[in-house]
Amino acid sequence: MHKEVLKEHEWLTGLAGEWSYEGDCFVGPDKPRQQFSGVETVRTLGDIWIIAEGKGQMPDGTAGLTLLTLGYEPENKRYVGSWIGSMMNRLWVYEAKIEVPFQRLALHSEGPSFAGDGTIVPYKDVVEILSDDHRTFSGHVQEPNGDWREFMTAHYRRWK
Repeated sequence: MHKEVLKEHEWLTGLAGEWSYEGDCFVGPDKPRQQFSGVETVRTLGDIWIIAEGKGQMPDGTAGLTLLTLGYEPENKRYVGSWIGSMMNRLWVYEAKIEVPFQRLALHSEGPSFAGDGTIVPYKDVVEILSDDHRTFSGHVQEPNGDWREFMTAHYRRWK
């Protein structure tokens, strides 16, 4: 199997480094958004994949650990990845779409509804590059009417 490093891979591997993040998230109706913060190390696996390991404080004060993988499949012309976190029992598998070339990547998946009724609904996590050392990560859930509702946003700043 031959691998060719493409500009799509180089864009991803450009995220390698040490990042700090601060964000807020929805925790329920009629409740104020909760703050969270932490650090993330993004490293490359070869020159075509990235692995992002996060460690931070959850809104309830407990520790949260996360692991994100992202890569680009040239044969399918798509970004793919996965996400796991210590705060939930779910493997999120992503199929991604570029919304703005080399700036905004939408990671599509499915997961349990916030309603807690056992239904599975569409989710979209968006990575947006604002500058070489500043990016955002936001989570969105699709409402029954088809609209996307943002439920968390974090700003990441590279410090190394």
